[in-house]
Amino acid sequence: MNTDARSTVSLFDLARSLPGMATQAPGMIRNAVHMLVRSGDKASIGLFFQRGAAKHPDRPFLRFEGRQYTWGEANAEVNRYANVLAAHGVERGDVVGILLSNRPEALFTVLATVKLGATAGLLNHNQRDAVLQHSFGLLNSVLDVIGEECAEGFGTLTEPRPAVLWSEDLAARARTMESADPVVTEEITARERAYLIFTSGTTGLPKASVMTHQRWTKSMAGIGGLGVRLTGKDTLYCCLPLYHNNALTVALSSVIAGGATFALGRKFSATRFWDEAIDNRATAFVYIGELCRYLLNQPAKRTDRSHTVRLCVGNGLRPELWDEFQSRFGIKRIVEFYGASEGNVAFINAFGLDKTAGFTPLPFAIVEYDDATGKALRHPDGRLRRVRPGGIGLLLAKVTNSSPFDGYTDAAATESKLVRDGFKPGDCWFDTGDLVRDQRFGHIAFVDRLGDTFRWKGENVATTEVEGAFGGIDSVTQAVVFGVDIPGADGKAGMAAVTLHEGAAFDGKVAAKALYDRLPTYAVPLFIRVVPELEQTSTFKSRKVELRKQGYTPDDHSALYVLAGRADGYVPAYPDYAAEVAAGRAPGN
Repeated sequence: MNTDARSTVSLFDLARSLPGMATQAPGMIRNAVHMLVRSGDKASIGLFFQRGAAKHPDRPFLRFEGRQYTWGEANAEVNRYANVLAAHGVERGDVVGILLSNRPEALFTVLATVKLGATAGLLNHNQRDAVLQHSFGLLNSVLDVIGEECAEGFGTLTEPRPAVLWSEDLAARARTMESADPVVTEEITARERAYLIFTSGTTGLPKASVMTHQRWTKSMAGIGGLGVRLTGKDTLYCCLPLYHNNALTVALSSVIAGGATFALGRKFSATRFWDEAIDNRATAFVYIGELCRYLLNQPAKRTDRSHTVRLCVGNGLRPELWDEFQSRFGIKRIVEFYGASEGNVAFINAFGLDKTAGFTPLPFAIVEYDDATGKALRHPDGRLRRVRPGGIGLLLAKVTNSSPFDGYTDAAATESKLVRDGFKPGDCWFDTGDLVRDQRFGHIAFVDRLGDTFRWKGENVATTEVEGAFGGIDSVTQAVVFGVDIPGADGKAGMAAVTLHEGAAFDGKVAAKALYDRLPTYAVPLFIRVVPELEQTSTFKSRKVELRKQGYTPDDHSALYVLAGRADGYVPAYPDYAAEVAAGRAPGN
């Protein structure tokens, strides 16, 4: 077998993993029951959390920079927060916008919101200006909770918000409130909305995807209970931002499923990661693929093996890094999963196999696709075709009553992600926009992301959003943005092909300043190619495909620049730049 990829999974692979799972079977069975939750059932995040607090109130629930809260203390604090929100008019069905960085107050605000039957709108604190304004606009929130550390970004909004509560004021008022569980928490049904998670769709600007309590509960059961399988003795370390589903759904649900401890990091630091894991007595952590690569790029040191971490859960760990990562850091089990913020299907590596995103019992199809459009390929009969085992294709997830597509706040955006009448009249499928390998027995491996959105540094980057930012550069007349592969790096790095006004010169410092001012750091392109012209005909998309395939290869008809950082801006490309990006050493990386 190729050491960089697992083509297929065999019955022998599955059978070999079963003995190691036997001792955890009782807990897995208990959690499997929650996979059957129906939309009308009384099931919610807040309910599972407060049941855990009642069952083991003195067990540590949250650790953060030397502070610790027991389950009982955290539940009481969340209830006090909920009373403050209720006093500000928050009711069941409302939306609360939340713009905070990683700290206990952010988690308490989220839990307080969902305990009231309201929806937590998790905003990306890296956003600015029109993009942040757009995100706030999608929430239709009755109240926004803002952290003082996010005041600068919040200050870029040009339109006032209807009601704002600063996080420090919320915490101060909570000290005077009662700590009993809200009555409404017992009444919330699984069909109700829990979160609005922002994702960059193919339309460019962020879309607010809906996470219901039903889908979160299934994640708790499937990923947390059947896949991760934490116990009350475990501590899961999370340094990913709380506005990510990996943090609030995967990590938090795993902790609640196992009655474990949630160790929250302020942000990811490659140099401090293992020290923080050791300080928090972590036995597990949540990752994205880029995090793993950055850890591998660090010089070897004692803490690589002096920690107590036995497993990690996440997505995006490349097959070529799998063995090295596991052996260097002594990780016994890697629980890779596949799932999208808005998707209706999740895969989990419950059997502990190598180089797989795991399996799902839910219906899905891996189909042939059109390379130019990124859409499922219709054959002359109007139907789709599945790829063969071991083959690569576009992943579709069947939409059923038990696997609904919750969609976005925008109905048109929701419909655009559905493929109807794919194999027979009346069937309906969610288009994930992702290429995966069919590994057999319900298993897949993630291969690539299609469409106008690419992933870099664990974030979805929308090409039209970046293209719009080029409007702030006076010399640029047109810009086309896409993602390009860099050998040894996860995701796709941003690249733009631009044209200039006649007689204008490209100023790398001016361009970088404009882009940094208008975009999150991870969305600023690493490469810019200045070209004589860009096609605007109906074949424009195929031209974009050609640009993507050319990538950052120099040619005689264009000038290629690379990002050297905020201060130095874009400089003429040099041969070793891509390798520096892959190693995490590039100035603009």
